[in-house]
Amino acid sequence: MKLLLTSAGISNKSIHNALVELLGKPVSEANALFIPTAIYGIAGGSQIISKVICGTIGDPFCQLSWKSIGVLELTALPSVKTELWMPMLQETDVLLVGGGDCQYLCYWMQKSGLAALLPPLLHKMVYVGLSAGSMVMTRYGTTYGNHTLTSETNKSLNFVNFAIHPHLDHEWFPQNSLANIEQLAASLPVTSYAIDDQTAIKVNGNLVEVVSEGHWKQFSS
Repeated sequence: MKLLLTSAGISNKSIHNALVELLGKPVSEANALFIPTAIYGIAGGSQIISKVICGTIGDPFCQLSWKSIGVLELTALPSVKTELWMPMLQETDVLLVGGGDCQYLCYWMQKSGLAALLPPLLHKMVYVGLSAGSMVMTRYGTTYGNHTLTSETNKSLNFVNFAIHPHLDHEWFPQNSLANIEQLAASLPVTSYAIDDQTAIKVNGNLVEVVSEGHWKQFSS
């Protein structure tokens, strides 16, 4: 399993290098698919998607000189024949999963069938998450509640046995102070990583590594 779980995208050279190491080749030789689904769960999400794709908001993600890049919208997949999108997924080197609402994303990853397909695919494909796109692969997720899903709906997929708390001490997220995250981490039964936007968690098989040019802290369970 190859994961690069970021707070804000490919925000510095260290995280970029980690991506290249997981790929085993330059970004310019890799085919990417972008999953924007999670962003629909936040206010104004549909307007943010185009900015992420065009690279006019946040750190580089879609705009990394990929060999090719496509968009895979999970909410459409249940109504589309599998043979129309499965080949595209199988030929992808990198799955870019954007931020937004963890619970909404988790639901559609399961509803679309993608969650069940990921385990074998991640032996050859690299999964790159951004914020909620990272958290959904862990043991902890959040929601903004701007959807009709019940509170019991899963918020994460538990692919890895730890939690991530992104955007540490970010001015846009005052609730993400180190003190608040430490209190939250103490309530979870797994190791937690508080990471700022210059930090990512790299997972390669059983090896978990923090890649950072910023600030982060690990909390044991």
